[in-house]
Amino acid sequence: MQVREYTVGPILGYVEPRGARIFGRGDYQKVEGGPRRCFGVVRVRAAGGSRFRAPVYSKLMPHFDFTGVLVVGGLRADSEYEYQAGWFYSEREMDDPTGGRRLDWSDIPVRSFRTATGDASAPRSFVFGSCRYLLRLFGGEIFEERGDKTFRSINRQKQAGRGTDALIMVGDQVYADDMNFIAPDQRVDEFLKRYREVFSRPHLGELMSSVPTYMTLDDHEIEDNWPSKADQRDLLTKYPAAIHSYSIYQMSHSPLPFLDDDGKHLAGVPNHFWYAFRDGCCDFFVTDTRTERIPGEEIISQIQMNALKNWLDDGSGRVKVIVTSVPLFPDSRSGAEDKWGGFIAQRDELLNFIHDRKVRRVLTLSGDVHASMSVDLESASDPDFRIVSVISSPFYWPYPHPSRRSFQLEGDLNSISPYGFRLRNPGPVVCTENFTRLSVDLKKVKVEVFSRKGEAIGKPRTHRF
Repeated sequence: MQVREYTVGPILGYVEPRGARIFGRGDYQKVEGGPRRCFGVVRVRAAGGSRFRAPVYSKLMPHFDFTGVLVVGGLRADSEYEYQAGWFYSEREMDDPTGGRRLDWSDIPVRSFRTATGDASAPRSFVFGSCRYLLRLFGGEIFEERGDKTFRSINRQKQAGRGTDALIMVGDQVYADDMNFIAPDQRVDEFLKRYREVFSRPHLGELMSSVPTYMTLDDHEIEDNWPSKADQRDLLTKYPAAIHSYSIYQMSHSPLPFLDDDGKHLAGVPNHFWYAFRDGCCDFFVTDTRTERIPGEEIISQIQMNALKNWLDDGSGRVKVIVTSVPLFPDSRSGAEDKWGGFIAQRDELLNFIHDRKVRRVLTLSGDVHASMSVDLESASDPDFRIVSVISSPFYWPYPHPSRRSFQLEGDLNSISPYGFRLRNPGPVVCTENFTRLSVDLKKVKVEVFSRKGEAIGKPRTHRF
């Protein structure tokens, strides 16, 4: 039985010390009575080993665009593994999808990944960014080659020995609205096609197949500045289609879906899109600042805010990395109402909590604004209070970018808090396509920004906690 290469993927999602989640898509083929049954399959071995473990299977369901997530367990922490992953047609059931037939893996490349460390103080190095624009006009694609070069550069760094413990994509992985006036996606088949086009680009695909990849959405996965201009039709048709597609291609391989009792398959449907995970010295909380927001009132629900506070206050002592698609700070001088700066009461609630509970080693990652920068937030009432904000955007954007003048990088933060939050130690503002590499330990974070073609932009900057 021939194993075929995934039509999208494999994408290496959540990786923990003893396990990994691998996403992939098969394909549609019509037969009498409906589509043919598809199964995903993966086999894993220790790097350099001669024998693979027994295969793991997942049914690729039509209502999930023939995708599925394979859950691999029983691994060793901080260890290299090799794997082959693909799919095949079979009319059998999940308990015996091959019917005893031998799988032919000859067409499937051997890929590799490293499990997360079990050392809670281990330094981490990861790449992050946002806003990867792929314009589709009249059924074709434009700019895809130039946009994919960003991920080719990240691959080359990895191949050259730069440790890359994770890829974090903080929003606008797809532009389903094409600038909101040229053929915006409305139906689920349109959104799904968009994801298939974007996630099957060769350099991005290579990167996501070997580096644990974590995602959250921003507005363009649905519509520009969502939900500020949404009408009833958008809420009833566009939004469900967008979120179903987002759940399939971005959330399904995240830490969010829980496992069934045997720990081998995903079970249940999550009722929110924020999630947390940890690796080495870093605890991550990946927020959802789009689907729960109420314009002019809340950027996240109070349930999410409480979960974020509990996570901050758990006493782990590790670096607390808050991932948010729109910046917590600094504020944009125009359009701030779409960021945390447009929700001052909730932002103050979060900052006051960090101040009052004396939470240290806080780092925020964000994108959205089509520029990259870093800056510290300090407090006039507590010399030990510090939050480091790093923004990285865009992976690719073929239109004009903002300038340094577009952001408030120094002085008092717009706030009604009595604690006197102020912006300090701003770095350069990068106004071109780029990605950011962070090297984090318990004392500091080093920020390196690279151009789309992999050239260093400026000198590395170090922010201390």
